[in-house]
Amino acid sequence: MNKELLFAETLEHVMKTAKDQNNCISEEQIRKAFKTLDLSGDQLQMVFDYLKKHTIGIGKPTAPENYLTEKETDYLKEYQEMLSLLPQATEGETEAAFLSAMAGEQDAQHRLTEIFLPKVPEIARLYSNQGILLDDLIGQGNMAVSEGVRMLGAMENAKEAEGMLTKMIMDSMEEFVSSYFEEAKVDKEIEERVNQIAEKAHELAEEMRRKVTVEELSEETKIPEEEIREVYRISGYAIEDIEDK
Repeated sequence: MNKELLFAETLEHVMKTAKDQNNCISEEQIRKAFKTLDLSGDQLQMVFDYLKKHTIGIGKPTAPENYLTEKETDYLKEYQEMLSLLPQATEGETEAAFLSAMAGEQDAQHRLTEIFLPKVPEIARLYSNQGILLDDLIGQGNMAVSEGVRMLGAMENAKEAEGMLTKMIMDSMEEFVSSYFEEAKVDKEIEERVNQIAEKAHELAEEMRRKVTVEELSEETKIPEEEIREVYRISGYAIEDIEDK
């Protein structure tokens, strides 16, 4: 396998392992993962720096204040204080709630939701350093818990059910992150297209010393009229140099 590809796959594996371990991984695990690549000391340090930049703790979890904004830290504190008011559950009660929820008992599903909600902020912190608001991630996780407690019937035991519920929370956040960046990419492409049309319209308007029509702009730029009209609409009809008919 190509060494660069192997490095990328190994790094992805290390980051996934860290997420599964509360966003923390030991130096020994990192060295073991990259052993076959025979990295130099400087190259290995670059791996450590990369992981730290992505808020992955090496040897111990990264403190929230090192990657959360002050507003997010305050929100997290208040939210956790609110969750602390929920009745605490013993290990035995948690297992019983899982088993009853697996059997379809609605009261147990409600109680299991209460028990599991405090885990959501812990998981949300793993995905928070990506330009996404912490409360949005927590909201996604809470919805996953509400849905997940009703989908445990196929599990064989409480431990397996707990693993599935945790996975559902993580999957919901990963999907949210992926969707967020996909939408951001589309928004950026649209913004660039609007700016391009606006620039072309301004250049032509300066030449003609008046606003230009869509037809004139299309003839000059060879951009289809339909595309110009759509971009104009998306801009909220805010391209000033196009004649608004």
